[in-house]
Amino acid sequence: MTMIVAALYHFTPFEALPALRERLQNACADAGVKGSLLVAEEGINGTIAGTRAGIDAALATIRALPGCADLEWKESTAQEMPFRHMKVKLKREIVTMGAGPVDPRAAVGRYVAPEDWNALIASPDVAVIDTRNDYEVAIGTFEGAVNPETTSFRDFPAWWAENADRFHNKKIAMFCTGGIRCEKSTSWLRAQGVEDVYHLKGGILKYLEDVPEEQSLWRGSCFVFDERVSVEHGLREGPHSLCRACRRPLAPADLEHPDYVEGISCATCIHEHTDADRKRFAQRQKQIELARQRGGSHL
Repeated sequence: MTMIVAALYHFTPFEALPALRERLQNACADAGVKGSLLVAEEGINGTIAGTRAGIDAALATIRALPGCADLEWKESTAQEMPFRHMKVKLKREIVTMGAGPVDPRAAVGRYVAPEDWNALIASPDVAVIDTRNDYEVAIGTFEGAVNPETTSFRDFPAWWAENADRFHNKKIAMFCTGGIRCEKSTSWLRAQGVEDVYHLKGGILKYLEDVPEEQSLWRGSCFVFDERVSVEHGLREGPHSLCRACRRPLAPADLEHPDYVEGISCATCIHEHTDADRKRFAQRQKQIELARQRGGSHL
């Protein structure tokens, strides 16, 4: 059965977070929806999947929350359920930047629609910056984009402090998967005094959905945080799988590398874990295989 996958975020002040968490957890369970939602005092962020009716019911609950009536979300499909569980977590931030108070409701970069993005980033006075993590950038990005080579979104403020001079007299165009990291990063840049800041409305996902492949400046696949691992133009599922040891995306050729052992290691992480780690990973993989043989899934 084809699953509907809804990626969403919304900045709005929330109170009574434990009760809100319980309300969302119960609503998603009742709708047969799985995925992950992060809730903080600043809003909500996450990706959920289910049947058409289930997603509609879950989204109706979210839109009924205070300040969420104008919630926007992006939909794609998966051939099977891309999540194992439904988790609603309480966080300090719905996307962690760790740079102190940042309020995208006050000021963000100028939104650029997907159909206008190519013209903007082709301009010689524009610096295009990918705000995602290094392993995401590795499998796809926009032509000519700057890769900060950060391992976490928390690293972005420090990277900017070290590299700001590179972009003197440049307009800054930023993008991420769905838009939320750009909401924070462009808001933060505005607070640093950078005025000419733009960001891709709806993120890479909206661009891949709306811009014809023959006109696209996107190169490669887009990493997504679910079992599909990556998507391509038209939001069709990409060719990547996931290393269960390090959670990095793997191309089909990576599975042929001698250091790749399903669930235990890949060529990138082979030296990042100890023998004790790999022994633990092997036990987990064994349980996954046993669950698969029983026709279920490992918790």
